[in-house]
Amino acid sequence: MGKLRSFDIWERKNAETLIRFRCFEDLSTGRFCVQNADFYRMPVTDQYLMQLERQFIELLTEEDPFSRSGSFISIAEAIKDHEASFE
Repeated sequence: MGKLRSFDIWERKNAETLIRFRCFEDLSTGRFCVQNADFYRMPVTDQYLMQLERQFIELLTEEDPFSRSGSFISIAEAIKDHEASFE
């Protein structure tokens, strides 16, 4: 695994639910993936936030996110593929 840039994409699903897509860009190829998506519903507790952060690091440590999720030319394609895998 080379150098990766992590960033988040947010989606407001409805009045009670937010989704944060945990995304990566491979700096050597310019390609994108979504490692996982976090769902937030009110009330959000500190314990839940810590659990999501721990999961993010554990997933990244266990396996290269591009091996886990695939590699896409755009972040929009990566998100679309991620969503389709859970339909």
